[in-house]
Amino acid sequence: MNVNLGWGLALLAFVAGYVGYGWRGVLLALTVVAFWLLLQFSRSLRVLRDAAGRPVGNVDNAVMLHAKLHEGMRLPQILKLTKSLGTKLAAGPDERGEAEETFAWADAAGDSVRVQLRAGRLATWTLQRAADQPTSGPAAPGT
Repeated sequence: MNVNLGWGLALLAFVAGYVGYGWRGVLLALTVVAFWLLLQFSRSLRVLRDAAGRPVGNVDNAVMLHAKLHEGMRLPQILKLTKSLGTKLAAGPDERGEAEETFAWADAAGDSVRVQLRAGRLATWTLQRAADQPTSGPAAPGT
């Protein structure tokens, strides 16, 4: 939901309450707005509680996560999909001065998804398949 739309609806509720019922209408509007804010806060806490119970940067299936992402998503929406906090790779302003953060999630097969947030919204995301990554380790015997 757009922030300006939410504040506009809250203001409209106060005005309609005052016009329709006077001070009692304003009190009713205040109650409704406070209840709405509590619902939003509760939803955010539920997402964070679910994410805190899993290993950081771990996701069940990176390919499915990659398919479900779309531009403009906020971090709480991404956390709801992953059910895990992401590994923070980078943070800081970009060339335009907007806040930029990069997070990554990986699955058990080695596939990983890297997401880049600009101004709190998903800007780019990439899938790195395990087969595409160079393997490192001891050389095979006889080579």
